[in-house]
Amino acid sequence: MGRALFDGLKVIDCASFIAAPAAATIFADFGADVIKIEPPAGDPYRKLPQIKGQPQCEHNYAWLLTDRSKRSLALDLAKPEAQAALARVVASADVFITNTPLRARARLGIAYEQLAPANERLIYASFTGYGEIGEEASKPGFDSNAYWARSGLMHEVKPDAESPPARSVSGMGDHPAALALYGGILTALYRREKTGKGGHVASSLLANGLWSNGLPIQAKFCGATFTPRLPREQAPNALTNLYRCRDGRWLTLSLLEEERQWPLLVRAIEEPSLEDDPRFATKNARHARARELVTIFDHIFRARDFAEWRRRLDAAGLVFGFVATLDDVVADKQARENGVILPIEGTSLETIDSPIYIDAEVKCAPRPAPEIGESSEDILREAGFAESEIADMRAAGILM
Repeated sequence: MGRALFDGLKVIDCASFIAAPAAATIFADFGADVIKIEPPAGDPYRKLPQIKGQPQCEHNYAWLLTDRSKRSLALDLAKPEAQAALARVVASADVFITNTPLRARARLGIAYEQLAPANERLIYASFTGYGEIGEEASKPGFDSNAYWARSGLMHEVKPDAESPPARSVSGMGDHPAALALYGGILTALYRREKTGKGGHVASSLLANGLWSNGLPIQAKFCGATFTPRLPREQAPNALTNLYRCRDGRWLTLSLLEEERQWPLLVRAIEEPSLEDDPRFATKNARHARARELVTIFDHIFRARDFAEWRRRLDAAGLVFGFVATLDDVVADKQARENGVILPIEGTSLETIDSPIYIDAEVKCAPRPAPEIGESSEDILREAGFAESEIADMRAAGILM
């Protein structure tokens, strides 16, 4: 196999929880040497599965997903000697990624102004909760608050206007935000190819959340009139709604070309009388009587299992989806055939590939996530440290 796309690119991942290190993971997928910087006690993200309410497992699934294929360098950055050691490693790096709170960066020796002067080609990628300017710049944020709640998404995806805000699941906003940070770094690398100079790249959970909720926000900017979201049973369009099947599974119709798709639908559900029913003969009539049509569809879809409806709707060429459970997801044949689900090298486990594919570029097989400090000595040797220096650092407790 030929060289990976990012073979020879050195990326320093000095980040935690979750978007910033996930951006580094994508570089590892394309062959970059990604060095995970963590304290001797380990990145706190390693403990995410121990938080109450998280899935329980013998494997550290959070660490496995976000830190696969990386090497670990464990340094106590609270100590000047460790900061100096990291600076020597960064001097030969291409990218430095961090989401350390802004106020703590200078104290730990990882502020842009501290690292950039020794490496004019360095791309310094900074990720924050709320941006780097303003009174909330140093405010900590997770995707549940800075991405989902602050952006309006929690409010907009409620089942109906009277329901409480919809809770997110862990990493739900972080992983999309990681793609934005990855894209920013790639843009800076492209500029470096033209200028020879590195620079400062920034993104935030707040910015990514607003971008994800962009359509409703843009509508608000334009003075649009909003209709409160109604319960499913009162949906304004029966052809873009959720329906429960006999076996308890849910499907969602997404029939936006109503005039063409309405006859196909009524034949697929074996209700040809609906096609010429004056109550539903036109698009406007169907919308005016949407609640009545929802009730009819509820009765029809409950008469058969989802597998039968899937066969019928697929055969008719109609656009629909099903509400997948995690059991469905891990067994998804389409995802597997497209390489979205991959085995982790040297293990019996599988993982999710990063969602970017490039013609003629083969991505690297995912490797297990590192143990704490697993490659500390190797990384330091590569940076020019003598064995005596490494031994002194270990004796001083600043290296794991």
